Amino acid sequence: MAPSHVLKCCQRVLGWIPVVFIALVVCWSYYAYVLELCIFTIKSTGEKVIFLVIFHLSFVMFVWSYWKTIFAPTATPSKEFCLSKSDKEQYEKEERPELQQDILKRAAKELPIYTTTATKAIRYCDRCQLIKPDRCHHCSACDICVLKMDHHCPWVNNCVGFSNYKFFLLFLLYSLLYCLFIAATVLPYFIAFWTLCRRKSAENCPKNDLEDTHAKFHVLFLFFVAAMFFISILSLFSYHCWLVAKNRSTIEAFRAPSFRNGPDKNGFSLGCSKNLKQVFGDEIKYWILPIFTSLGDGCSFPTRLVMMDPEQPANSSQNDTARTVGGIQPSSIRPLSESQNRLLGTESQWTDGGLEEEENSKTDEKKQVIVSMES
Repeated sequence: MAPSHVLKCCQRVLGWIPVVFIALVVCWSYYAYVLELCIFTIKSTGEKVIFLVIFHLSFVMFVWSYWKTIFAPTATPSKEFCLSKSDKEQYEKEERPELQQDILKRAAKELPIYTTTATKAIRYCDRCQLIKPDRCHHCSACDICVLKMDHHCPWVNNCVGFSNYKFFLLFLLYSLLYCLFIAATVLPYFIAFWTLCRRKSAENCPKNDLEDTHAKFHVLFLFFVAAMFFISILSLFSYHCWLVAKNRSTIEAFRAPSFRNGPDKNGFSLGCSKNLKQVFGDEIKYWILPIFTSLGDGCSFPTRLVMMDPEQPANSSQNDTARTVGGIQPSSIRPLSESQNRLLGTESQWTDGGLEEEENSKTDEKKQVIVSMES
């Protein structure tokens, strides 16, 4: 017990190293830009004021969103997804997987879960001893189940999920703007310090306008760091914008969630505008602020038509649904409404016998209609 406890403590301490590194870089960038560039290097008072005002606005939003991403409490499943004491004891005593699944099916009968494993089994976490809600996954680094888990980010030492995904996106956005503003405003002074002026006259000579002090090294290094971070963050931010537009997490982008009709990578996509509102909320005025406005509770999510491409136009979708084969509409493109979508609503959805009884009842009804018409 003692070695494992010490190991966990060491892992927690080491997990803060990337965060401390980012914090030190940000503090140095503040010193280099405000003091070395704006105070000691720039001569124009108007230019100083404009640069300092815009810089501090981007700096505050960047630090605010980064802080919220790090320290936002991780959203975990509610108690209703935990097995009762009797079911837990029965599950642990049972050794046969099929009987364990029967216990989980009974426990999950009234839960709002619509996805299963690839083998149509209940998604259950043995570590946390709970039935996983949709889009919930167990984080090995945090050792907890995280609602709508996207990934574990070492740069924030936290899981990015339902509770802080908006903060994470804003952190990427404001870090991009922060680095872009620094690189753009430092560039003329970077060129002036970098260029070796060989003119003998003082007219239009940038080197004669700038004093050769240690500020030169801060300005040169500041441009390189800002440009490097901008390029690296840009690709990550672009990828997550695409994920938000498709309403997918990073995990779902690599492994499509499995529904009643099979895996569907677009199972949670409701269209670009609704997908954005799920993350940022209904009120657009709060989108740019790192305050929690995401819709839902993280345990259940609205779904769309299974096995239908949401990128298709609405007219073509309606035409496809209206097509019939022998006068009977295909059952594979039924909407997952609140009543139909719940996979565990009835035992017949999990047993072959239940499905056969449903088909037989429909056949009997058709026969009765035919007999009544003939008579």
